[in-house]
Amino acid sequence: MLKQPKVPSKTAPPSPPLAEMPNTTITSIHPRAYSWKHNSPASKGRFSVSCSSSQAYDIVIVGAGIIGLTIARHFLLHSDLSVAIVDKAVPCSGATGAGQGHLWMINKTPGSATWDLAWRSHQLWKTLAQSLEDQGLDPAMELGWKQTGSLLIGRTDADSDMLKGRVKQLYEAGLKPEYLCSSDLFKEEPDMLVDKDTAAAFLPDDCQLDAYRTVAYIEKTNRNFVSKGRYKEFYDDPVKCFIRSDSNGGVKAVQTSKNILHSKKAVIVAAGCWTGCLIQDLFRKWGMELYVPVRPRKGHLLVLENFNFLILNHGLMEADYLSHPTVSGIDSSDHENNLSVSMVASIDAAGNLLLGSSREFVGFNTNLDESVVSYIWKRAGEFFPKLKMLSLSDISARRKVRIGLRPYMPDGKPVIGPVPGLANVYLAAGHEGSGLSTALGTAEMVVEMVLGYPGKVNTSPFSVHGVLD
Repeated sequence: MLKQPKVPSKTAPPSPPLAEMPNTTITSIHPRAYSWKHNSPASKGRFSVSCSSSQAYDIVIVGAGIIGLTIARHFLLHSDLSVAIVDKAVPCSGATGAGQGHLWMINKTPGSATWDLAWRSHQLWKTLAQSLEDQGLDPAMELGWKQTGSLLIGRTDADSDMLKGRVKQLYEAGLKPEYLCSSDLFKEEPDMLVDKDTAAAFLPDDCQLDAYRTVAYIEKTNRNFVSKGRYKEFYDDPVKCFIRSDSNGGVKAVQTSKNILHSKKAVIVAAGCWTGCLIQDLFRKWGMELYVPVRPRKGHLLVLENFNFLILNHGLMEADYLSHPTVSGIDSSDHENNLSVSMVASIDAAGNLLLGSSREFVGFNTNLDESVVSYIWKRAGEFFPKLKMLSLSDISARRKVRIGLRPYMPDGKPVIGPVPGLANVYLAAGHEGSGLSTALGTAEMVVEMVLGYPGKVNTSPFSVHGVLD
């Protein structure tokens, strides 16, 4: 395989303070991932460890966000393997807990590299909701499930042309979208500002869920296997290193701050935006380097609790969300002119108004930025005139702000698959804002890979490209 020029070190995302990165050589072979380089001969030795316990499981999963938890669930339900899941924090403390919970196809493009994964996941979520109903359970209570449909809103002639094209594409892909002219759109959403140029693509079957309720349900499902000796959670227990086998060079265990978790079959890294720097930091201890270009992309989501001042009948997203244009006229240098704010609005199962969304690259910073919240509120007011009657100070008592770091990949595709040269190590990260919506399809894909089953979705767009030198 031909190697391209060296990638400057500045292309790597800023790393949290795990350890200072060594001065190593990274050789680029693909925009999604990079090849290994051995920088010292001592690459297979076991590190000295001091842990309170040593335990063995078939599968060890690093990362307890929605991706890691659903992978664990799929192994438990569709195999007889035992699973351990480890995280430096607790579920919903990262991107999963900061999301709006949209299970939408309206913003997906048929024929794109991620379409099949998104569609398969959409079907699996609907199957799960139906199975709850069949058990006499309420999906709204268990998952925060709502089938409200979604509206992709355009406000120019160019937007209308794009929306008509999207409706045609979705229809040809087997979905049932509708194109709404301004008068039809006003009937659906009378609280929205609709003029003669406003139009929408409408997908009635799109759904949403609540991340916290969904995670609680998945954890409850997984914990049913604790008594059978097949499942255990290790939260607030950061990973320190991988331990390699002396016989085959594979990873035989994960060392955390408190435990050694031996893996008999596979180690799966699903650590969101921390995946890239975690892999770098862990593998450099073998004198090796693998750069996976996952970057943190910060987002703010404004939550107004029990907000009945505005009526929404569907989930709404402005067409500009698809291109993420940057906000103009920013005074703060902190944003480095990369802040994007697009209107996304929905009402969750608890009656809360969720308003988003922002995107920006500011490293691993998760501090609240009131200027971003102001931009979100201002942008929402351009679509909903009622909101202009209120200031942010008027709603301070019922206001919450969720902040998370989306795992961004430069080509817009998650990386899912085995690490070359370490066949028992798998990555599942880089879903950015689609982690919740594509979680079940990702989980199915990973389990099929590990067990050697035929895949229901083509895995090649998501593969980890790299070679061992």
